[in-house]
Amino acid sequence: MNGSSLAIDISRVRGAAQEPQQDLVAVEEPLELQLNSPTAEGCAAKSISVTMRTPGDDAELALGFLFTEGIITHADDVRTVSAVGPAAGDHERQNTVRVELRPDVPVDLERLKRHFYTTSSCGVCGKTSLDAIRITGQASLRDRQTSFDRNVIVAMPDKLRTRQRIFSATGGLHAAAAFTPEGEIVALKEDVGRHNALDKVIGWLLKEKRIPGGGLGLLVSGRASFELMQKALVAGIPLLAAVGAPSSLAVQLAQEFDMTLIGFLREGNFNIYTGAQRVH
Repeated sequence: MNGSSLAIDISRVRGAAQEPQQDLVAVEEPLELQLNSPTAEGCAAKSISVTMRTPGDDAELALGFLFTEGIITHADDVRTVSAVGPAAGDHERQNTVRVELRPDVPVDLERLKRHFYTTSSCGVCGKTSLDAIRITGQASLRDRQTSFDRNVIVAMPDKLRTRQRIFSATGGLHAAAAFTPEGEIVALKEDVGRHNALDKVIGWLLKEKRIPGGGLGLLVSGRASFELMQKALVAGIPLLAAVGAPSSLAVQLAQEFDMTLIGFLREGNFNIYTGAQRVH
């Protein structure tokens, strides 16, 4: 057992045969995100999110979430990221992350009164239309002219799978990766939630001063949802490729903001739903 997988006793049934075995399953635990920001009454920690995630890269997950939600705009907005609260579970792990912002970083505390509750499957609930993106002032990515060779794109799923350490053991995790036009994976993260995996990637890119990511593409396991496209947009990354299907809102968002959206990327084939000019 490690922090991301757990060995459990099972009964393995194959035809008429049944035998006891051990199996590894992906760990899923809640993570509370707290924000510490100066207020008129002083500096107080405020709980703004609870998400079910696979432990690991929690600081990057917190940074990516705050960035893609528009709460911070640069890594320098953050003074500290720390695990707090009582330890729990087999690994005595702290499942609360507190992010302290710098005193000069403005935060709309009224906006944060919205209760963020995310699950491993659906992501941030309540985002059902493009209106939530339009009002944030996001700009088109039309001027991000980075292009990707189709041979590089079709090779990415195999590269992703060979580096999915926890998935190889459990078969139960999603992955997200940022890659260059030459096919180099610069960041890869795993999680039970697609949106968490992508937040971890974006949080890492933010720390490494690689946001906006106009010279990168993103690859996600599973389908391409509206929320994943929104996160790519905020990060300034013009191309998102998914192993599975895109949703209608993901396509609409990509069209409106001049992004490249690729779906059904598997076995050497893929569909380009928008932004075909970036693929050659």
